[in-house]
Amino acid sequence: MAWVKPLFSAAEVNRAGDALKNPASSEKEFLAATEVLDNWRAIHSYPMHVFKIRLKNTALKVDSKALVVQRLKRVPAILKKLQRSYHGRPATMKLAQMQDIGGCRAVLSNANRVEKLAGEYYLRGDIRHKRVGYKNYINEPKRDGYRSIHLVYRFTSDKGKKEYNDLLVEIQLRSKLQHRWATAVETVDFFTRQAIKSNEGQEEWMEFFRLVSSAFARMENCPPVPDTPSDEKELYLKIKEKERELNVIKVMTGWTEAIGVFERKFKQSPELQFFLLELDIAGEKLNITQYTKKDEQKAIRDYAESENKNRGKKEYDVVLVGADTTNDLKKAYPNYFVDTQEFLTNLKKIVNKY
Repeated sequence: MAWVKPLFSAAEVNRAGDALKNPASSEKEFLAATEVLDNWRAIHSYPMHVFKIRLKNTALKVDSKALVVQRLKRVPAILKKLQRSYHGRPATMKLAQMQDIGGCRAVLSNANRVEKLAGEYYLRGDIRHKRVGYKNYINEPKRDGYRSIHLVYRFTSDKGKKEYNDLLVEIQLRSKLQHRWATAVETVDFFTRQAIKSNEGQEEWMEFFRLVSSAFARMENCPPVPDTPSDEKELYLKIKEKERELNVIKVMTGWTEAIGVFERKFKQSPELQFFLLELDIAGEKLNITQYTKKDEQKAIRDYAESENKNRGKKEYDVVLVGADTTNDLKKAYPNYFVDTQEFLTNLKKIVNKY
C-alpha cells in the first residue's frame, strides 16, 4: 500500500495553521493552507496504523472484549483547537505541534483494565517510540467530568519509514462507562449546537454532565469530579433534578427515534476497515461510505473533499474512522449512530434510585 508522503516542512505547516486561524486570510490563502493541512493530516495515517496494531494486540491481552479504533482529527476540530485561547490569552497553538491529529482509542470493560493496559503495556512496557505526554484523567478527572487516560508518542522508525519520524500520535484508553459519558456529551453538542466538550456549553448541561460523571466514577470506585457531592444520595438527587429540568431522557430518546439508523443494513466483510460517516441533521440521515484496507488513501482523500464541500455547514458533520468490523464501529462511535441507549440505561438507574 502506498502511504501519503510528507510534502511540506514543519515551518510551512505552521504557516498554514496560522493562515487557517486568521479571519483576515483571503480565500486563496485559506485554500492553499487547506492543501497543506490535508497533506499534514494524511501523513499521520501510517504512524497511526502502527500504533493501532500495537494497541489492539495489547488491549486484547487485558480484555478479550476490548474495542479498538483509529481516527484522523476532523478539520473543524483542528481549526477550533488552533483558534482556542486560554484564560483570555491569545491562541498560541501551532499546527505542527498538535498532538492528536492521528489518534487511536481502546474501550475496555472497566477502569481497572484501563489502568492495567496503561501501566503494563505503555508506561512500563517495551515500546521504542518516545512518550512525550501522559494524562491520567481517571485518577484526576477534569473539572468538566472528562475521564480517560491519554498517552502521546513521537513516532520513531530506524527502517524504511523515516519520513514519518517525529509525527505525534495520541492514544486514548477508556472504560465503557467513561466512553458512554463522552459520547453522550458529543451527541448533545452536535444536536444542540453547543460546545460542552470545549467547556463552552450551556451551564445547565455542563453541570448535568459533571454530576453524571461523578456518579459513573462512583460505580467504578474511582475518584469523583471536583466540586460535586461526595454523598451518593445528594449526588443522585441533584442529577434527578437536572434531568427533570433539561428533560434529558425524553430529548435524547427523541434523537434516537428521529434518525432511524438502527434499520440500516451494513455490508459485512472482513475487508472493510474504513468508514466515512456523514451526519446530516437537517436531512435526518447518516450516510456511510465503506472502504477496504487497500483503499485507505482514497478514503482520506474523500474525507478531505467532503469536509471542504460542507465547510461552514453547522448541521453537517464528517468523520473518517477505522475499525475492524461494522459492529465495532457502532459500539465505538455511538454518537454518530445516535445510540444513546446505554448511557440512558445508566442514567435511569441513577434517577430511579432515590
